[in-house]
Amino acid sequence: MNTPYVRGWEGDLVRLVPISVERHYDNCFRWFNDPEITRWLAVGQYPPVTEMLEREWFEARAKDNGRDVVFAIETLEGEHIGQTGIHGVDLVARIANTGSLIGSREHQGKGYGRDAARIRSRYCFEVIGLRTLLSSTMASNIRSYKMLTGAGYEECGRIPERFYKNGRFEDEILLCLRRERWEAMQRES
Repeated sequence: MNTPYVRGWEGDLVRLVPISVERHYDNCFRWFNDPEITRWLAVGQYPPVTEMLEREWFEARAKDNGRDVVFAIETLEGEHIGQTGIHGVDLVARIANTGSLIGSREHQGKGYGRDAARIRSRYCFEVIGLRTLLSSTMASNIRSYKMLTGAGYEECGRIPERFYKNGRFEDEILLCLRRERWEAMQRES
């Protein structure tokens, strides 16, 4: 099935588009079962991501549940390279958790994740009207930390040995981006 072109929210390198089973599912299923891709994620090791589990998750996120928004990350040329999400949206407190994955190895470490995080932040603050975005990363995931801080997030805490991954315990670094900081960054650019 050929899904029609969706413009989405554009940045300098990528655009965020609504996820589509037809366009994005196969890549996501492959990425979430690649140990090299998931080594920095809290998922993908135990239990293994089955096709049924991934399809159920994917189809549930493609529907509006009022608490999660998941986008596919595509290059400006339309190549699917990852996904990014806004999870646990609390419209009373105006806060949500965010996360991203660049699953395409050839696009990792080249600024695509940072651009996606900036677009995601713009969507959160301008469209949804949030006031604080939360994210976290394993302490050893230097790329993710640099991507988040490069997009304006600031470290706000640490949970020692929060994750068990790849045979060892990992600290979780907590980061946040507040609306005031984001607005100041927009004025400076």
